[in-house]
Amino acid sequence: MVPIVQPLGRAFLGFLETTGRICIFTLTAVSHALRPPYYPRLILRQMVEIGYYSLPVVGLTAIFTGMVLALQSYTGFTRFNAESAIPNVVVISIARELGPVLAGLMVAGRIGAAIAAEIGTMRVTEQIDALTTLSTNPFKYLIAPRLIAGLLMLPCLVLVADIIGVFGGYVVSTVKLSFNPQVYIRNTIDFLEPIDVISGLVKAAVFGFIVALMGCYHGYNSRGGAQGVGAATTNAVVSASILILTFNYAITELFFAR
Repeated sequence: MVPIVQPLGRAFLGFLETTGRICIFTLTAVSHALRPPYYPRLILRQMVEIGYYSLPVVGLTAIFTGMVLALQSYTGFTRFNAESAIPNVVVISIARELGPVLAGLMVAGRIGAAIAAEIGTMRVTEQIDALTTLSTNPFKYLIAPRLIAGLLMLPCLVLVADIIGVFGGYVVSTVKLSFNPQVYIRNTIDFLEPIDVISGLVKAAVFGFIVALMGCYHGYNSRGGAQGVGAATTNAVVSASILILTFNYAITELFFAR
C-alpha cells in the first residue's frame, strides 16, 4: 500500500504548498494595491492593454455567441411551441453566465499569457532584481497596476459584451427567424432584472482580478530561462481558466441559491 499512497500524499502536499504560496502572494499583492504610492501612468497603460485592446476578441465572441444561442434556442423551443421565450433566454444567459465567463476566458488567453510572459522575462533576465536594487518595490511597480486594471476593466468589457451578444441574438431572431423587432426588444427589456446584470458584473470583476493575479504569480515565480517563461505562460492561462469556472459556480450560488 505504501508505494500506492506515497504519490497521492506527495501530490496532495504539493497542492497545499502551491495553494499557500498563492494565498501569501495574493495577500501581499492586495496590500500593496490598497496602499500608496500608486503609479497612475502604469495603471492607465494596463487599463488600455487589458480593456481597449481586448475589445475585438471579446466583441466577436459575444456576437457569435448571441447568434448561436438564438438559433439553438429556436431549434429546441419549436418542439414545445415556446418560441416567444427566445428573447428571455438569450438575455438572461448572456447577462448572467455567457458574457462574463466567455469574456474572462478570452481575456485569460490573451492578457494572462501576456502578463506571465512579460513578468517572467523580467524575472529570468534579472530585471526584477534590478528594480529591488534601485529601491523600487516590484509589487508596487509591476503587480498592483495590473491587478487594479484587471479589476476595473473586465466589468466594462463584459458590459459591452452583453450588449453585443444581445444584439447578435436580436439580428438572428429578426432577420432569420422572422421575429417582430419591437416585440423582441420589449420582451428583452421586460424580462431583464437589475440583479442579472449586477451578478454578471461582479463575476467580471472577480474574473479580471483572477486573470491578472495568475499572470503575475506565475510570471513572478518563473525560473529556468525561456523554458520556464513558456511554462509560466501555460500555467497562467490554465490556472486562470480553472479558477474562473470554479468562482463562477461559487458566485452563482451566492446570488441565486434558494
